[in-house]
Amino acid sequence: MAAFEYRDEQLFVEGLALDELARRFGTPAYVYSRAAIEAQWRAFDEGLGSISHLVCYAVKANSNLAVLNLLARLGSGFDIVSGGELERVLCAGGDPGKIVFSGVGKSEQELCRALEVGILCFNIESEAELERLNHLAGEMSCRAPVSLRVNPDVDPKTHPYIATGLKEHKFGIAMEDAVDLYRRAHDMSHITVQGIDCHIGSQLTELEPFAEATRKVLELADELLASGLELTHLNLGGGLGIRFRDENPATPAVYTGLLCELVRERPFKLLIEPGRAIVGNAGLLLSRVEYIKHSGSKHFAVVDAAMNDLMRPALYQAWHDIVPVHKCTDIDSETYNVVGPVCESGDVLGAERELRVTAGDLLAVHSAGAYGFSMSSSYNSRPRAVELMVDGNEVYVVRERERVEQLHAGEFLLPD
Repeated sequence: MAAFEYRDEQLFVEGLALDELARRFGTPAYVYSRAAIEAQWRAFDEGLGSISHLVCYAVKANSNLAVLNLLARLGSGFDIVSGGELERVLCAGGDPGKIVFSGVGKSEQELCRALEVGILCFNIESEAELERLNHLAGEMSCRAPVSLRVNPDVDPKTHPYIATGLKEHKFGIAMEDAVDLYRRAHDMSHITVQGIDCHIGSQLTELEPFAEATRKVLELADELLASGLELTHLNLGGGLGIRFRDENPATPAVYTGLLCELVRERPFKLLIEPGRAIVGNAGLLLSRVEYIKHSGSKHFAVVDAAMNDLMRPALYQAWHDIVPVHKCTDIDSETYNVVGPVCESGDVLGAERELRVTAGDLLAVHSAGAYGFSMSSSYNSRPRAVELMVDGNEVYVVRERERVEQLHAGEFLLPD
């Protein structure tokens, strides 16, 4: 579903006008659509409906408690990458028995806490991590459920910063080492081998990398089963892309249909870990133009949102559609660089955009529901933005705007 649409030249989210939200709550503001989030999660879940499965939302995409709670109510599982994300899921009402724990650098404290609450599975990224987990589970007199995250050496054809499935990346265990490490894991006294895990990257817009990685995982599964090792699930990760500009990614239905076709007739439960594809286009960043500035041949729309609010353009050279909240035809369009107030030349939310704007106008930065607020910071001592969830004709503050005094609340002066 489309979370945001124009009505009479005004941009709406579900039943509410964005200019009204700006008036009530100020800018910059993250705005999410409940209906869009729930519809996208259901699209993945229903697409896998014919086989045993669990959709594990990737918490790193957007870890707001209200988002997590909405998904927990739907029965979602969760893919976490830190102890902090574990506590967020638990606080939001998530079932620990539906949590998978990924990440290359899990600490002893994080592993022990996850064992304590009884998560579904640890996605193991190295031999050293496996040995640490076996030792800690022994000290706690329990067994740790594990999958090994294998690295299939598949090119995901995405930005190099968000590709994770090639040999040169820090993630996962090389395919040629996997069988021996599975045998070691099977023989460990406090480890229970449950499955195979694989994740090759984020914002994938082609299906063939998914298919190639899945085929390699299935070959490994066949080899392990033939050697006498038992497996209960395959975790094929996430990474399905969304449309930012002119991409044409597969729909959740087409993506899940491919996976079902590849794993059909296999005796495994299927886990997937979508994140961006659930929340990315269900949110936007609302901002106001502070100044219009002309410098030679360059025109700048200086807005009150910045790279500390939305890091992706500066970090990945990511493209986000930027549109006026009110369509205006009585002023001429210009080519603007939409920039923020942070003291960095890289603080550009959008370069070379054709806009009809003037100071005081509202702009909406689309596709900001994933890796927007979750990657934000207080750089330049800028308080982080308010987060709003719209549900039909109602709006809820799901994270209040940070106050300046909160930025230094944990800091102390030296004594005289």
